[in-house]
Amino acid sequence: MLKQSLLALLMVFCISSIGCGKSEGTTPTPAKPSEGGLITKRPGSIGIIGDTANVVKPVSGGMVLMGGGADVEAAFKWMIARSGGGDVVILRATGTDAYNPFINALGAVNSVETLLINSRELANDDGVAYIIRNAEMVFIAGGDQSDYMKYWKGTKTEQALNYLLKDKKAPVGGTSAGCAILGGFYYSGETGGVTSAQALANPYDANITLYNNDFLKAPYLQNVITDQHYLTRDREGRSLVFLGRINKDFKTPAKCIAADERTAVCIDADGKAKVFGDYSATRAYSYAYFIVPDVAKQPELFETNQKVNWNNGEKAVSVYEIPASVDGGGNFNVANFKASEATGGKWYWWWIDNGVLSKKDQ
Repeated sequence: MLKQSLLALLMVFCISSIGCGKSEGTTPTPAKPSEGGLITKRPGSIGIIGDTANVVKPVSGGMVLMGGGADVEAAFKWMIARSGGGDVVILRATGTDAYNPFINALGAVNSVETLLINSRELANDDGVAYIIRNAEMVFIAGGDQSDYMKYWKGTKTEQALNYLLKDKKAPVGGTSAGCAILGGFYYSGETGGVTSAQALANPYDANITLYNNDFLKAPYLQNVITDQHYLTRDREGRSLVFLGRINKDFKTPAKCIAADERTAVCIDADGKAKVFGDYSATRAYSYAYFIVPDVAKQPELFETNQKVNWNNGEKAVSVYEIPASVDGGGNFNVANFKASEATGGKWYWWWIDNGVLSKKDQ
């Protein structure tokens, strides 16, 4: 009798243990990135719309340099067309997954996912790198470019982005801070912002922090610095100072591509750029600028704590202005920056006298 009682008790205990195990569930082992398959844990993900299984779609290269402010729907559609309808990944260091439904509504894609990569630990996570490398389109959100530099530079996230840019040749874009880091030369803003007035008064202001090709390797942009929110925040003067600093400090005659708000420069796989933008009732046009210094025309005065003089007979720097269009305005070849291949815009001369920027038609 005692044996039967003990046996019954033991059976109840075993059944109870099995039941508890089921109610808690078991955690499946994530597929290693090298093995492929479905990732059951998505590190850094703060939201995904669509299929979580990876798909492989044919892509065609391209880059989007967006100037911030209101997002340019036409530029996202341009990228989606080049993504083959695959997986779209949004990268950011702050913010929400608000881009997910926005982009998902603009075209047919397999998925849209936002990764919030706000630590070097996450930026070095194999799962994060796997998601980025398997994307058919990546867009880097606005925020603070010094965060991207601090968290992503020298990590597996940087390697994954450069793989997309150089090897896979998937479309990659960014707005505001996300656009700032796409140039080979970039302004980090890590110690604080700088205005045109400050830069023109002192080209060696402590907040002018510039870096030389130590981060992303976007095609055609290795000798380019970008600027954003351009006319809205009166940044023309500071971009000329950035170019002067790059020329003097890094011995490189760099160029600049600058986009105003509601404006996107879309560069295809051959380096041909068009300017997309959305209109408003109060502001008929947005503009993009292609700034091309002449190495033979050096600044007359470019020293610490002295106002910049860069005159050269009021013809210091050539600048091509293209008005944006919903269907893509103008044409500019960023593979060679040749004036003869630019259409749909207007050439200007820009120069600086005693810290004051001036412009005139060519």
